[in-house]
Amino acid sequence: MPYTNVLVAYDGSDASDKALDSAVQLAKLNPGTKLEVLHVFQIPAFMIGEAFVTAPPEVSEEQYAYSDKVTAKARDKVGGIPGAQVVTKQGPAAKVILEEAEEIGADLILIGDRGLGGLSEFVLGSVSHNVVQHARIPVLVVK
Repeated sequence: MPYTNVLVAYDGSDASDKALDSAVQLAKLNPGTKLEVLHVFQIPAFMIGEAFVTAPPEVSEEQYAYSDKVTAKARDKVGGIPGAQVVTKQGPAAKVILEEAEEIGADLILIGDRGLGGLSEFVLGSVSHNVVQHARIPVLVVK
C-alpha cells in the first residue's frame, strides 16, 4: 500500500535533510503523493512565579530569520514535486507535528532521528521519540 499523504518534520538538521530526501524519493516513486514539509519553531518563554516572560525581541527576530532560511532550503529540495508545500508553525514541536498530521489526514510521518534539540532534547525527550509514541499513523524515523 503506497502512502499518498506524507508529512515531513523538518528543522534544517542533517537528520531532517535525510528524512526530507527520503520523502522526495517516495513521492517520485509514487506519483500523486501529497507531500507537506512542516517546520516548527518555538520562541522561548518562561514562567517565573506568576509572571510569563518571553524572550527579547532580538531572539524572536533570530528565530523568524532562521525559520525563513530553513523553509527556503526545504522549498528548494521539494521544488520538483508537484503539489508539495512547505508550512511553518510555532509551538512545541512534537505536539504541532502530531496535530498537523491529523489536520491534513497524513498517512505517514517522516522525521529525522536527531534534530537541533540540544539540552532540551535530553531533558524532555526527543521530538522523534514523542512523535513515535503518540502518533496514530506510521512514523518513519530516518537515521
